[in-house]
Amino acid sequence: MVSLSRNLILAFLCVLLGFVCFSNAQLSDNFYGTSCRNLQTIVRNAMIQAVRREARLGASILRLFFHDCFVNGCDASILLDDTSTFTGEKNANPNRNSARGYEVIDTIKAQVESACPNVVSCADILALAARQGTVLLGGPSWAVPLGRRDARTASQSAANTQIPAPFSSLSTLLSMFSAKGLNARDMTALSGSHTIGQARCTTFRNRIYNDTNIDTQFAATRRAGCPASGGDANLAPLDIQTPNRFDNDYYQNLVVQRGLLHSDQELFNGGSQDALVRSYSTNVASFRSDFAAAMVKMGNISPLTGTNGEIRTNCRAIN
Repeated sequence: MVSLSRNLILAFLCVLLGFVCFSNAQLSDNFYGTSCRNLQTIVRNAMIQAVRREARLGASILRLFFHDCFVNGCDASILLDDTSTFTGEKNANPNRNSARGYEVIDTIKAQVESACPNVVSCADILALAARQGTVLLGGPSWAVPLGRRDARTASQSAANTQIPAPFSSLSTLLSMFSAKGLNARDMTALSGSHTIGQARCTTFRNRIYNDTNIDTQFAATRRAGCPASGGDANLAPLDIQTPNRFDNDYYQNLVVQRGLLHSDQELFNGGSQDALVRSYSTNVASFRSDFAAAMVKMGNISPLTGTNGEIRTNCRAIN
């Protein structure tokens, strides 16, 4: 009787809280335990080869996952190509000429399909690849709940409006993350992913020429590779110290006003996140733990489960 009452209460709460509650209940760390036992090994080996070839790909895949989850949930919609009758998210402003690593996911998907046809979603492959890329660059690991299915739709307009821009204020960042069920601590921890990877000149030009809360020597260094006009695609490391190692140098940079993006430095600019940034800058274990927890939380944003969506055979196209 107690068990029945508990189940009824849980069912009622799920109705009140909406689909996310139902979805999270369907995800499982061992979802493919019998249907695709070698999945984790396939993803790990493919990511080892990719990161060995180009270390930056670890950061690129992590960014793909972030941009996927922030647009209608973690459903692999970002992987869909545009066609004459379909508009995807690849050419949305946050992704055009900057989102990359699609071919790595293609490679993993092909290998997974060979081993376990029509079983594993592109959404789950992206989630696993993001974790593995982080680990290979020295970051923390976490258990990835699996069982997501792939979207049959995409939204370029949502990608344009729901992915935080590099020019965002702290209040905008807090609001945009909150809209996805992520709190201020999650936001500040997840921003630490900028300890790896590169950014294009167009995303930080205004900061290095116009912002005042920036170390002058750092600004001068960045201006050398990012002219006031032109050179939009020129790259600079988000973490000037160790761009290919996942550590807490990102936060150390913020404390001395060496954040590359305006949105980065907003986390340490006399606001609500200053204390946490300072804490992460001296306590790498705390950052790693919070980052891993926030990644699990982000990975649970509105996944498609059960009979919703599909299992794509080609991550770039709807079946």
